[in-house]
Amino acid sequence: MTWRSTLGVACLGSLGGCALSGMHDPSLDALPSSCSQALVVRADGAGSARATVVSYERCEGRWRARDRRPATVGRSGIVAAAAKREGDGGTPAGMHAIGPAFGYAPTSATKLVYRQATAQDWWIDDPRSPAYNTWVVGKPDVSAEAMRRDDGQYELGAVLGWNTSPVVAGRGSAIFLHVWQAPDVATSGCVALARADVERMLAWLDATCDPRIVVVAP
Repeated sequence: MTWRSTLGVACLGSLGGCALSGMHDPSLDALPSSCSQALVVRADGAGSARATVVSYERCEGRWRARDRRPATVGRSGIVAAAAKREGDGGTPAGMHAIGPAFGYAPTSATKLVYRQATAQDWWIDDPRSPAYNTWVVGKPDVSAEAMRRDDGQYELGAVLGWNTSPVVAGRGSAIFLHVWQAPDVATSGCVALARADVERMLAWLDATCDPRIVVVAP
């Protein structure tokens, strides 16, 4: 695979200093000290596909909220990590890495590692495949999802580190942050936002800040 790296030598930290707002969120307490950027996802209720994403920066040792955006999650809502299965429509709860980023354009303003998605790129979702839950080049002869979708949902996005190390067959695949189809349309298990919000998040996220997403179980 060819991933374009836009990494800096150190985390750039807060955009505009530490004058940020927000109360303490206990879901951030388990994040490693290396992480200074985080997204917290909460569904509107048990089984709800409507959700909110709050972005946080660690500034002078404290987490501060940057902004809050509407989102959608899986059609089955947020599910416990231990219960997540391929095709169940659930967004897995827990703490996941963010990145690499991907999109249709050759480059992106993000400070995450970035890969262009072409018509030749696919993500394997067949648990029987040795390449399950990985990005491959060339249309495979097993079940797989096109990374260059006609509906534009993958025009901008980032891979979320669910079931990636190690990959366990049947525990779920292709969990991304990406552009939503519409504000009231659930995903198949991803976290989705308006295109402008995805673009804004990717421009802010920096791989040197070890960014994480925390999906909170209802």
